[in-house]
Amino acid sequence: MYEFISHSENDTIEFAKSFAKKLNKHSIIVLSGDLGSGKTKFTEGILKYFGLDDEISSPTFTIVNEYDAKNVKIFHFDLYRLEDIDEFYAIGGEEYLQNGICIFEWGEMIESILPNGYIKITFSRDLENEEFRKLKIEQF
Repeated sequence: MYEFISHSENDTIEFAKSFAKKLNKHSIIVLSGDLGSGKTKFTEGILKYFGLDDEISSPTFTIVNEYDAKNVKIFHFDLYRLEDIDEFYAIGGEEYLQNGICIFEWGEMIESILPNGYIKITFSRDLENEEFRKLKIEQF
């Protein structure tokens, strides 16, 4: 386990860019945390690392956004609106797992089907300091 303290959105983005250097084309990342805790900003940092600076948008209404980076596909999921794991199967979600980097916001519901080696990042906020975020990084 590793923890990172972010003091701003830019800190979160820069940390994500550094984190992205260690990813491979089959990396799976689960982002967990309250609304507004930094999950999408973290994803933005990963996309920036891969040269997709102007591509980020939240997939809230589409469930998944697909990005073509140089030599790798990136799939950004927002599972917030899914009722259960059956809906994930219904959208063909399992097929994405071996076809590129998968980033799952609200991915807790599918952790039981993820292969060993996935990374979970839990975002926490400090109610007294609006910019402060603690990121807890674990590999399973």
